[in-house]
This record gives sequence, structure tokens and C-alpha cells, in this order.
Amino acid sequence: MTQKKILTVIGARPQIIKAAALSRAIQTHFSEQIEEILVHTGQHYDENMSAVFFEELGIPKPDYNLAVGSGSHGHMTAAMLSGLEAILEKEKPAAVVIYGDTNSTIAAALAAAKIHIPVVHIEAGLRSFNKAMPEEINRIAADHMSTLLFVPTQAGIANLTKEGFELVHQTKARIDAPHVYHCGDIMYDNSLYFAQLSDQKSRIITELELNQTPFVLCTIHRDSNTDDPVALESIFRALLALVEQTNMRVILPLHPRTRGKIQTLLNPSFQEKLSAETRIQLIDPAGFLDMIALEKNARMIVTDSGGVQKEAYFFAKPCVILREQTEWVEVVEAGAAILTGSDAQKILEAATQLLSQTIQTDASIFGNGRAAEFICEKIIADL
Repeated sequence: MTQKKILTVIGARPQIIKAAALSRAIQTHFSEQIEEILVHTGQHYDENMSAVFFEELGIPKPDYNLAVGSGSHGHMTAAMLSGLEAILEKEKPAAVVIYGDTNSTIAAALAAAKIHIPVVHIEAGLRSFNKAMPEEINRIAADHMSTLLFVPTQAGIANLTKEGFELVHQTKARIDAPHVYHCGDIMYDNSLYFAQLSDQKSRIITELELNQTPFVLCTIHRDSNTDDPVALESIFRALLALVEQTNMRVILPLHPRTRGKIQTLLNPSFQEKLSAETRIQLIDPAGFLDMIALEKNARMIVTDSGGVQKEAYFFAKPCVILREQTEWVEVVEAGAAILTGSDAQKILEAATQLLSQTIQTDASIFGNGRAAEFICEKIIADL
């Protein structure tokens, strides 16, 4: 059997983590059938946001790094398009693998589809039904440029069916007759694999003196929250009220960009109030193993991250979602999470409600922990 060359494109931190599962499956089970070329767009360019992840997750060093850095959506996407097209022309892969819904995702899908290279979209079919979110535009467009669509949940399958995708595969997979598969969530693969490793290697609970101490883990990174001073202050007002009400600590690993927004957008007097509250602890971005440790040990999670929402569910932690909609509707429908947006009162009410409940979760709705192997098998068979 001829070895198939795939070109995997990653750029944001969650994509690096997701890529670990596929790279691991290829190295362990499919090294003779699949050759993987890894391209990092450099969308997340901070050392703590990328390089450390490659090291601790055992991902091969990228074969290419476009180093696009930050910028407007148009600037970033254009730079990625140009760089990716040149790499695709050189490598001539059998397919391009993309993850999720970032600028790196849409740029890779466009670059490949325009020169007739099949696109493999992992995390296809997800919808928030809010096109004001740039991620929603990216995920819809990427799905409709893809030849193989790997869908983590039944809700995603239902979304694609409504958009006209056929679930019965009558011809060879191609962009006009894509193959759609329900495969489970590749991040569930990772959570199972890395949870034990985190127990062995992570020291963050001890370093932050969180042993036997109830705490809330919080992450904030979406533009709708970080770039709007009213929304950003509202979230922090809720956190201040939460620590006052519960006397629990809040641990907040901060993206460098979010830290900058706090300094530039929040009123200086409010910043002083925030700094004076020692129970709210702003820390540097945490590595994936440390994040798992924080998630597993937290009493509750407050986040606007799609990935962290799911991980909260995997570890049976109540979750306040700082968004108006979510593509992971299953966690809300299960009663394990509540959508609040940035409204301080809603955040506080949701937190109070969730803290009074015992969360029951069924992680099997996200698959059996073998999504990456399934994806590799279908790439080999269909392309």
C-alpha cells in the first residue's frame, strides 16, 4: 500500500492539543500508511501558548512555521493563504487536515480547495447559530469546502443533514460528494490519555497551594468578552462577587492578549480593586497537563472556551459558559452547564445554582476515546 501524505495545519493552542491525538494515532498504528507533514501558522505565537505544548504533548516539531503572529482577521488570513499555498504546491499532499474554526482553519481550507486538494475537517458540523461569531463563519465555510467531515456529536450530524449533506456514501469521496462520519470527539481521546499523565507530572496544584482548597477555574479569551470594556468589567465584577459570596479562590490563566486588554480597557480604579482581591489569582497560560490538573481539581469552571466546556463535562465539573450560544449544546442540555454571556447577575446566579447541584455526566456522548484511530482508518480508505 502506498503511503498517503497528509498536511496538518494548526495555529491556535486548542488545535495543537487536538493534533496530538492524530499524530499519536499515526505514530502508534498507521506509520506505514500515513506520512504527516505538520504546518504551524503561528497564529498563537507566544512561547507559553505553543512551544511548550509541542514538548509536553509529544507532538513532532512542525515541519513549517508561517509565524504570522497576531493582526486583523483579513491580515492574518491573507498571510496564511499565501504561505500555505506555497507549501501545498511544494509538498503535494493527498489531503489537508484542519481542526475546528479558527483563521488557520479557514485559510487552510481555502488554500487547499482552490487547488483541488481534498480537505479533511475534524470537528465538523458544529454550529452556534450566531454568525456574528467569526468562528461560526469559519466552521460553516470549512465544512462546505471539505471532502471528509468528521463529526464529534449527533447534534453535529443533525446540523449537516439540515444543510444538505448526505450521510449515505454512494460514490468516492470528493468535494461535491463529501463523506460525513460520526467519529466521537478527538479531545475525549486526549482527556483520557493525558489525565493519568497529568496526575504524574503536573505540580500546579501544589505550586498554587490549592491542595484541599475549593477553587474556581476561569478562562477568558473570546473577542466578544476581551475587547468590550463593558463585558470585560462585567465578568470581573461577577468574579469579585463570587469570591465574596463563596470565599473560594478564582484561578485565571491569562492569554497575553487578555492581560493586555485588562490593562488598557478597564478603569484604573477598577483595576486597583481587582488587584487588591487576593482570592482572584491571575497566572500565566497553563500547559495542557496543568490545565487538566486544574480542571480535575476545580469546584467549578467559568469559561468562554469551547474546549474547556467539554473538558469540564468530561471531568464532571459544573460550568458557567460566558457566551450567549455554544456549539457544544450537549453539555447545556445535560444540565452540566449554563449559558450566561457576560452579564454579571446571570453569571452569579448560574454559579450559585450549579454549586448547589451534583453534576451527572455521560462522556460516551462524545465517543469511545478512539476518534483519532477511526479518522486515520477513513483517510486511508476514502482518499
